[in-house]
Amino acid sequence: MEKEELYFASEKQAKRYEVIRIVKLCLVYFALSVAALFTLVPFYWMLATSFKTLDEVIRVPATFIPQNPTIDNYLDVFNGRNSILIRYIGNTLLVGVFTTILVVVTTVLAAFAFSRLDFKGKNVIFSLLLATMMVPGEMMIMTNFTTVADLNWLNTYQALIVPFGTSVFYIFFLRQNFMQIPDELYYAAKVDGNSDFKYLWKVMIPIARPAIITVVILEMIGSWNAYIWPRTVSQNSEMKLVTDGLLSLFQSDTGGETSHIMMAATTVVSLPLLIAFVCFKKYIMRGVARSGIKG
Repeated sequence: MEKEELYFASEKQAKRYEVIRIVKLCLVYFALSVAALFTLVPFYWMLATSFKTLDEVIRVPATFIPQNPTIDNYLDVFNGRNSILIRYIGNTLLVGVFTTILVVVTTVLAAFAFSRLDFKGKNVIFSLLLATMMVPGEMMIMTNFTTVADLNWLNTYQALIVPFGTSVFYIFFLRQNFMQIPDELYYAAKVDGNSDFKYLWKVMIPIARPAIITVVILEMIGSWNAYIWPRTVSQNSEMKLVTDGLLSLFQSDTGGETSHIMMAATTVVSLPLLIAFVCFKKYIMRGVARSGIKG
């Protein structure tokens, strides 16, 4: 009799736990769905507006789905005054590629030094570098601007590339990945007579490839989305990047007469980022997952 009572009690308790688990899952999925709506609806509105005509854009009430979709807005993006957008995209690609190369070189070398080499004051220097992450980047704009101006680099590619040629966050990120590699491999390489650079090139970089690819992707995205610094040092219209360039193209439109063309241009600029994230999502996830295993 006692066994039956215990069996029914445990079964009842199991059902209660199952109900609680289902309720928690429903709440989590509901919260995620709401967050997804807040994130995706602006993107959908941008895309839908880019296919609308001006009459439909100013229509009240607004239409959620384009009634007479057209691609003329995308053709207008690269015609007339908007043709300079191609120059802005080219500038952004150039700056993004060279900045990414510089960041990868400097962060890989620094991360290797902090994870494998022994030198006096290593921990103190690394702690000071991490402390700089607490300072907002916007606070450095005036000092960086003064330095760039003294070097006569305003309205040049150097001003857009050199100040962001390294990243403390990426150094920390790669250091965490490099520390996953067993020390025995390093000692074995030294016994075989290999230099530190050869060990880095032949062993550490291939093993940490997902993390390095993650740095490349995130840096390219960051360069593509940069706004404040390019706007500060690029007063010449031909040196602007896409974010600042879009604002310059349409800032005179205060009545919304070109909002449909603006949404088409924004879609063109946003599309490479979406494609890059979809194509390289697994590398980003893999690199981030590896960086959190060991401190």
